[in-house]
Amino acid sequence: MHFGIEVVTLGDYADPRLVVKLAQTAEAAGWEGVFVWDHLGFVWGAPSGDPWVILSAVAQATKRLKIGSSVTPLPRRRPHVLANTLATLDLLSEGRVIFGVGLGGVPDEFAVFGEVKDTKVRAAMLDEGLEVMNQLWSGEIVTHHGSYYKLEGVVLTPIPIQRPRIPIWVGGESPPALRRAARWDGWVVGGVSMEGEMIKTPEQMAEKISNIYQHRNSEHPFDVGLTGITTPDDRKLPQDYAAVGVTWWLESLSVPRGSFEDLITRVEAGPPV
Repeated sequence: MHFGIEVVTLGDYADPRLVVKLAQTAEAAGWEGVFVWDHLGFVWGAPSGDPWVILSAVAQATKRLKIGSSVTPLPRRRPHVLANTLATLDLLSEGRVIFGVGLGGVPDEFAVFGEVKDTKVRAAMLDEGLEVMNQLWSGEIVTHHGSYYKLEGVVLTPIPIQRPRIPIWVGGESPPALRRAARWDGWVVGGVSMEGEMIKTPEQMAEKISNIYQHRNSEHPFDVGLTGITTPDDRKLPQDYAAVGVTWWLESLSVPRGSFEDLITRVEAGPPV
């Protein structure tokens, strides 16, 4: 089991300076990763930080931590632009990026800007967008004529340090989302409510993970990330999830959990190992 922190970058934690402090504290205390939300929270009244600005700051302020989004709604991004952004961030961080991706769970974040909110259309855009990004990260010439995206003889440069690509973790719990995750490098899911209660049992996770592996035909390593809340001595809880195949415990840090001082104190205490 690996241990990281997931910062809900809304409200106070839209401020990248606070996230950097949490990240530096996490690295010193033995955590292995920092993941951040990717929401346009201001649409529904919550200040929200840009994930790539925040993660770039974290990359510069740390040396070991994996860094990633949890998760980015690819259908409201331009995949060729995002592929360039992530490749640049992978260089900056010397190969530490993980790309968490999904459909986007808040339709208003699309609708108020005149973008597509239909779930089936966004699913198709996500699948095609991921293929475009994967092709661009290869460093080869890409010509792509799809339903939503078109590229004519494009070569992305620079390409990511990580080969064959930046790891892609898919979010979501629907059967299509699990099948999508099986095609890539990992699955990431929320296991805790905003009230701080675990909403995914080990048994439920075991069932979902089994479903993923039924559709997976690759022998490459596959990660499963789960958000949750622990105390420093709560070793049994993450162990129960590790036993069913969870590989990353992401400690959820948000405004409802407590003050910045409270969160720093929890992070300083280190992962529950």
